[in-house]
Amino acid sequence: MRKRVAPRVSSAVRGHRRIICVTASAALLVPLLIDRSGDVGAPSDQRLQDDYTAAADEFHVPRSVLMGVSYLQSRWDSHAGTPSVVGGYGPMHLVDSLAVKAKKPPSHPNTLPGATTASPPAAQTRVSPQAANLRRAASLLGLPAERLRNDDKANVRGGAALLAAAQRRLGKPFSANPADWWDAVSRFPGTNDATTATTYANDVFDVIRQGAHRTTDAGQRVVLLANPQLRPHAPGTQGALRSKNAECPPELACSWLSAPYVEYDDGDAYGNHDLADRPKDQKIDYIVIHDTEAPLASMLQTIQDPEEASWHYSIRSSDGQVTQHIKLKDSAWHSGNQFVNGRSIGVEHEGFLRQPDAWYTEQMYRNSARLVGYLAKKYQVPLDRQHIFGHDNVPSPTESSIPDMHDDPGPFWDWRHYFDLLGAPLKATAGPDSDVVMILPDYNRNKPKFTGCTSSGTPCAPHGSSAVRLYTEPSEAAPLIQDPGRHPDGDDSTVDVNDLGSRASAGQMFAVADRQNEWTAIWYQGHKAWFKNAQNNQTAVGARARTVTPKAGLDEVEVFGRALPEGEAYPEGVDAEEQAPLPYTLSAGQRYVTTSRVRGTYVDRSTFEPTPAPVVKGEERYYEIQLGHRLAYVRASDVDVQDPPAAAGQSGDTATGSPSGGTAAGSPGQTAGTGMH
Repeated sequence: MRKRVAPRVSSAVRGHRRIICVTASAALLVPLLIDRSGDVGAPSDQRLQDDYTAAADEFHVPRSVLMGVSYLQSRWDSHAGTPSVVGGYGPMHLVDSLAVKAKKPPSHPNTLPGATTASPPAAQTRVSPQAANLRRAASLLGLPAERLRNDDKANVRGGAALLAAAQRRLGKPFSANPADWWDAVSRFPGTNDATTATTYANDVFDVIRQGAHRTTDAGQRVVLLANPQLRPHAPGTQGALRSKNAECPPELACSWLSAPYVEYDDGDAYGNHDLADRPKDQKIDYIVIHDTEAPLASMLQTIQDPEEASWHYSIRSSDGQVTQHIKLKDSAWHSGNQFVNGRSIGVEHEGFLRQPDAWYTEQMYRNSARLVGYLAKKYQVPLDRQHIFGHDNVPSPTESSIPDMHDDPGPFWDWRHYFDLLGAPLKATAGPDSDVVMILPDYNRNKPKFTGCTSSGTPCAPHGSSAVRLYTEPSEAAPLIQDPGRHPDGDDSTVDVNDLGSRASAGQMFAVADRQNEWTAIWYQGHKAWFKNAQNNQTAVGARARTVTPKAGLDEVEVFGRALPEGEAYPEGVDAEEQAPLPYTLSAGQRYVTTSRVRGTYVDRSTFEPTPAPVVKGEERYYEIQLGHRLAYVRASDVDVQDPPAAAGQSGDTATGSPSGGTAAGSPGQTAGTGMH
């Protein structure tokens, strides 16, 4: 075997200050599942694969280590040269903060009151000088920094040079065994927190152990073969350092920044959340995924203002740092729907839905999945898209509020990847001719046209998306499906990035209404909605799920944005909240997917109190349904429930849980129960 020789590095690198040695290790609870994107009809271009091989050989770094680090940094994507919010470029996400200029993102119609929209200057971002520094890598290579920003091959070489330099500083052997590179890998992102560094390195080595393959955003086919013999790094005995108030999984170093529960306006108002005693007084059913539409520094000011909205957790873009603001037993004001607020946990992600490549980082995705998986397991929240959903999927409580409902995290949030990280991959659970489908496009190949990313009406650059566009007829020349609630004045649906009136999203399930050649129609907000589902570019797969349909003899049934108790359930002194239908109906013969039956509840929070208000619980039951892009509720007394056909080898069906058919063994999000409660 050829002897490994340490490559030469500059004296500046040799003298660079070391990061604090990692002394603790946390068990990795979120397994990497092999990325299946691009498996069918994937491009054969493997130049990036060759670049990893050449750079690994040049700098005597095991190729699996170089590729594993790159996967954690960017999932091997280059983002067409777009820097992240901290100035990270290319497949190795090498940071050049000097190249990032403070810019003001285009104003967003749903930005929270009081939040600013200007991006923070590079100097304000929390980037350690030890981070994967692009300029230091350029110096090692003797190349201009611009080359590493725009040339993927040079970027990969720079990452390999940094790993080699770190291994040399540590006095470690330039071994072919990936395990010998664990310390160098833990230092690559530049974190000064031992727990975070350990989690990062464990993630990289989990990728190497399990392998991965995907087609990148640049059409490059990359394969990392599994190395199951690689032993995990021995976990330490010390857990993550965190605030005593934070409720987080053991491998996350969570901080605490309290939201206020105080009176203002001389006692005429209070904010910014409600005291509760969950799950004793009300079950937690949902976890809502938001993005901030503002830099995190601004949002951390907003969360401390009693006159503003609130949420339970914030997650920083640059490194996935988690901060908790409200105890989970209490109810935050985050979704725009009090019924959903009372049953949910709100998680904000630093970012702008129209700038995904700058903000939606892999570390943010992973730490969010760790957190949400932990919460889902703790509160038995099913791992499906009717229980873990975006702010853009929250039902409007009333017809008048529909135009004001938010639309984050938007069409560029990668739901398929997110559920892979949760250990509950979105996948087919029935054949291609099933009477229910799950929307599931290949994220990188699916690039519907959008406008409004930079200015109103201006086309967005092509980008991977979780969204599938819906038409009134089986033709892309046909008009888009219309949403009378979102456009009450009769305006047409548009392809604006914030207009979700005519699209469905990955993981959502719908009943099939019709099929014609490569087109599939689903029942959507009371109408047939068509989308293209070509054999060589599938945008949906077969699924098994319960559906509801109007009871025999009913021409149509009402649809609601919240499940409220019947009038007689309200005690004396509590005014009954009037149930108001939305401007959609379910007509006879139509079917809609349901994974939950809920009890009507209401909490009266019209005054400031030192103790939780009682929850009014009625006898009326509702089914939560996938009505359109948003969820909705129908009275159980108005509909019949249809079980899916029995799967092969089964004599019948039980209550529907996760649409993926369950979660991976050992996943942090593994839940018990059926999801029908």
